[in-house]
Amino acid sequence: MPVVRACSHCGQKNRIPAKNLTSSVRCGVCKSPLTPIAEPLEVDEMLFDEVIHHVPVPVLVDFWAEWCGPCRMAAPEVARAAADMAGKALVLKVDTERHPELAARFNVRGIPNFMILSGGHVVRQQAGLVQHDQLEKWLTAAAPVSP
Repeated sequence: MPVVRACSHCGQKNRIPAKNLTSSVRCGVCKSPLTPIAEPLEVDEMLFDEVIHHVPVPVLVDFWAEWCGPCRMAAPEVARAAADMAGKALVLKVDTERHPELAARFNVRGIPNFMILSGGHVVRQQAGLVQHDQLEKWLTAAAPVSP
């Protein structure tokens, strides 16, 4: 299930496979570069599974809900981590009201709840408000070591 991104140069909508979300790709029409995703990506269960099993970088998942005050407080920290780690990690947002099956799958009992996955496996999970620098440290620690 590809993610649709508009080219900032020509406006063309491009389908980007999950495995390429953290790398630079080119627009299918004008060939301008499409930079790696630098903001949190809202996902449903199908896209979530595709991303965690195909991206080559660590994934931060923010389990949240619109009514949750601490979740709203965490949103700028999550966005900053996504921007700072663009190309080195991917940030997903899961609305627990719209996708309770994902929250249940990972035993999310309190929100905000942050989870780091690497290679499709949970590396770390923590509930409560977390600053962007801590999120970035977790993502860096979860990055695969290159030979």
